Amino acid sequence: MSQLVHMFRASHLGSRRPAYDGRKSLYTAGQLPFESKEFIVKLVENDGQANRERDFKVTIKFASKPDLHHLREFLGSRQLDCPQETIQVLDVVLRGKPSKNYVAVGRSFFHPSLGPKGELGDGIEFWRGYYQILRPTQMGLSLNIDVSARAFFEPIAVSDFLIKHFNSRDPSTPLSEHERLKVFLYSIF
Repeated sequence: MSQLVHMFRASHLGSRRPAYDGRKSLYTAGQLPFESKEFIVKLVENDGQANRERDFKVTIKFASKPDLHHLREFLGSRQLDCPQETIQVLDVVLRGKPSKNYVAVGRSFFHPSLGPKGELGDGIEFWRGYYQILRPTQMGLSLNIDVSARAFFEPIAVSDFLIKHFNSRDPSTPLSEHERLKVFLYSIF
């Protein structure tokens, strides 16, 4: 989606800077200059040996307009229904920048720069991050941010990972019964 915005923002998107939820919804501040439009986006794929171009067809269609008036009414206690769609739009906008700079997992963001990494052993480490969600409260909208941590594979060669994971110094050493059982159980789950 970032390539589409880069290529067509000025020419077709009315110079709008859209917020994308990573799945199927794209939001803009103001209406786009079309109801429905199809774009062809070329992406270069590097498979290690050669660069290969692939074409993707992206269709943008107007679906709905979030009602900020309902949100104001709800926050002013003049409406009982929470305008969840409008809050979702604002949440996507707030997640836009972190989604580009950090590893997003669910509603959390992780990156080694957010705190010291920790080694968990077996070629696995943890990264620190934060959880973020926008919630309506009696006082207005609240951005809830909490710290979190998540396990990631260490960025090492597969052979080094296997050595660490199986606590072996020599990759040609045969696996013990315990290690073979461990490999089998990992493959099941």
